Amino acid sequence: MRIKIGTRHSPLALWQANFVAEGLTKLGHEVELVKITTTGDTTTTPLGLSGGVGLFTKEIQNALLDGRCDVAVHSLKDLPTQPIEGLRLAAVPAREDPRDCLVSEKYRSIDDLPMGCIVGTGSPRRRAQLMHLRSDLDIRDIRGNVDTRLSKLSRGDYGAIVLASAGLSRLGLAQSHATKLALETMLPAVGQGALGLETRAQDIQTRQALRGLNDPIAESCVRAEREVLRLLKAGCLAPVGAHGVIVQGVLVLRVKVFSTDGSVMVSTSVRHEIDLQNDSSADNTPEALARYATEKLIEQGADRLIALKNPTADEHS
Repeated sequence: MRIKIGTRHSPLALWQANFVAEGLTKLGHEVELVKITTTGDTTTTPLGLSGGVGLFTKEIQNALLDGRCDVAVHSLKDLPTQPIEGLRLAAVPAREDPRDCLVSEKYRSIDDLPMGCIVGTGSPRRRAQLMHLRSDLDIRDIRGNVDTRLSKLSRGDYGAIVLASAGLSRLGLAQSHATKLALETMLPAVGQGALGLETRAQDIQTRQALRGLNDPIAESCVRAEREVLRLLKAGCLAPVGAHGVIVQGVLVLRVKVFSTDGSVMVSTSVRHEIDLQNDSSADNTPEALARYATEKLIEQGADRLIALKNPTADEHS
């Protein structure tokens, strides 16, 4: 079977597409990469001001719908939670480390940063958590791919930047001045470190081929994370951090919701047993756990925090 894989042009996106291509090749399929430019690749304004959902996904999804490609490879943290008619998330491969990294040539932790230190991030989620920890920091927007951001750090534009550990690892850029941030310090974006393989809903043959790349643990965890974001009606850029993990058959889901300035935070941690082989029971699904977590968050006012400012674009890198 020949499968066309839709991908963005960036080095990280190409790494991800080639990773999927290699997996499909090992399963006996022929593959072809179809490179697509997205709105998010061409805009230079801060993501929160760019408007619209799917800045890094919409054009690839259009190519999927019109048949130019058979599979769209997404960073799951960029994929909006509202489904697109005619498309389906078919597989989630094994997840990379979901944590964020503080990258600095001088400082090794958030506590080490001097008062007023300039910290670069394009993510309102990271900004809110940094401000929650250190309201004295000077948080400034940063755009561009991973290499571009690292070069801005090297020339002294920022005292530190925050990036996803997974991106650094996949590009072979993990370096001595990158410090992984504990989940207790900074909760990652929904789906961070995971890839989402999307297909046309009616393309049964391709969906079956992709199931050979699916990791049931990663899939269950991101299903729970994404459902919380969907139920909260929060865009990919909302200041929401979430992380699911399965420990001895129990799915543990942690979620934090912040005000945009980080001054207010609500959080919850919930868990229940999950059967990875059969989650058909309405009470035994990642989505059921997500509904419970969302109820607890709303009781604390999470919906009001999100309503104050509900960004709808994508978080990236």
